[in-house]
Amino acid sequence: MDIPRFIKVKQFFNKEKVEDIQKKVRDEILNSEITINSGSQIAIAVGSRGIRDIHIIVKSTIKTIKNLGGEPFIVPAMGSHGGATSQGQKELLESYGITEDYIGAPIKSSMDVVELPKEELQNRVYIDKFAYESDGVILINRIKPHTDFHSIVESGLLKMCVIGLGKHKGASEIHKFGVYGLKNLIMSTAKKVIKHGNIILGIGIVENAYDEPMIIKAMRPEDFEREEPKLLEIARRNMPSLPLDTIDVLIIDQMGKDINGVGIDPNIIGRLYIEGEKEPEKPKITRIIVADLTEKSHGNALGVGLADFITRKLYEKIDFNATYQNVLTSTFLQRAKIPVIAPNPKKALEYALMTCGPIEYKSTRIIRIKDTLSLGELYVSRRALDEIKNNKIEVIGDFLDLFDGEELIGWNFNI
Repeated sequence: MDIPRFIKVKQFFNKEKVEDIQKKVRDEILNSEITINSGSQIAIAVGSRGIRDIHIIVKSTIKTIKNLGGEPFIVPAMGSHGGATSQGQKELLESYGITEDYIGAPIKSSMDVVELPKEELQNRVYIDKFAYESDGVILINRIKPHTDFHSIVESGLLKMCVIGLGKHKGASEIHKFGVYGLKNLIMSTAKKVIKHGNIILGIGIVENAYDEPMIIKAMRPEDFEREEPKLLEIARRNMPSLPLDTIDVLIIDQMGKDINGVGIDPNIIGRLYIEGEKEPEKPKITRIIVADLTEKSHGNALGVGLADFITRKLYEKIDFNATYQNVLTSTFLQRAKIPVIAPNPKKALEYALMTCGPIEYKSTRIIRIKDTLSLGELYVSRRALDEIKNNKIEVIGDFLDLFDGEELIGWNFNI
């Protein structure tokens, strides 16, 4: 098969970022004028998202709360992730560098929850037992467009109140309503958690297109509803994107829970695969290949069903228990279905080209990315380059073969 040659290109996005993360976190907490009584047990809620500097943000939060007289500890706030087990959730945090030795505080991981008064709500409300028994809860989470729905509030502090802190029970309670639950129940349920769960502060993080914190903002809980939508819009404007709206084949080197909650960001690839939900208008990608699963996913391959082809290497890393716990909680079953399995990346591309329709292989639009967070540098085929060359890009080097034998060549990122 005549596989086209590829050339590396660099895309340019807004590079604004927080230069001194520890100082920014400290200043934001102090400027919030939060009151911490001496000896207060403060639960720091941390999720399963792979935020690049989350360990630094958490450590600075711990240190600042200690300086204010509190006795902080970590609670995993990640719904059913980590295989819906206390040990699995603790291991997820540790894989992000959030260890007790590094942060200087204990991690209290449990799947036990307390049911809070639901009052007029149609759904039940839960909160992590350790968090509920603390003297106050501080949430730390990234604010960004969600992978399942779009509304004025998506991924962020309010969602963490409900699904993250609610553990498996809380996540299942909202997800059983499908997308309706995500769109319509999170805000009202978060208000109950704030009212009855002693939430005292939230630290919202907005990242730039290079996966770096560009905004770190501490908010009092009464301000979540007003401030979070503003930060969501900033996050939306600064998301990275693929340089073409029509692509024949997209090769993704790796997927994983540390990259996105669904392993592959649906906002980037234009695929939701949620029954009853309209698919994004762009980009339109005929075939998607995923070559590997990150080690930090611990075998959770949620999102694998968004691909058309995967490699044997990826398939053999899948922990089906962890994956199924996650997808059964979400109810979006398509996302865990297994695509066609190829023996290696080169064969996966051959399979993809064979099924793209009546096209000439050497004139196909093919783009290779490291993952859906890393879109600063890409490998593109000549046809793809011809169609994006008017965009703001820089061409790096010359055309070359994409494969070393049957495996993909290395990246040598320098963004």
